[in-house]
Amino acid sequence: MNSALKWKLIAGFVLVFLAGGATGVFMSATTAHHFFGAHRHGFAAQAMKTRLQWQLRLTDEQMGKISPIIEKTGAQLEQIRGDTGRRVRETIAESHREIAPILTPEQQQRLKEMEARHRRWFQHHRPGRFTPAPETSPE
Repeated sequence: MNSALKWKLIAGFVLVFLAGGATGVFMSATTAHHFFGAHRHGFAAQAMKTRLQWQLRLTDEQMGKISPIIEKTGAQLEQIRGDTGRRVRETIAESHREIAPILTPEQQQRLKEMEARHRRWFQHHRPGRFTPAPETSPE
């Protein structure tokens, strides 16, 4: 095998590896958005109904009877999701309040900017559902 052919094979393997990596990143991002992205109101209940109807082969009569139960469960799950998100934001805000006194004034300013960017991102990606954590102060 000559040197040119060896380098072409190596380049081909590297390209295939990079293409596989790019595909993996794309698929991971798509899957993550599906599981962790913003969901419209009633998403959990609708997903449960669809899954149960398909897997259990429920009749229309059965669906009518279990729909109120699923709607109630979906509302409870949305409440839990909102409460969990709020608790996470409050915990992070508390850690920032504890960290701030240790930082230099420049670092405190950067921390405030990070928090502002985070709030803007959340407001953009979850409009109407974001409850901001309390403001942190470097005092």
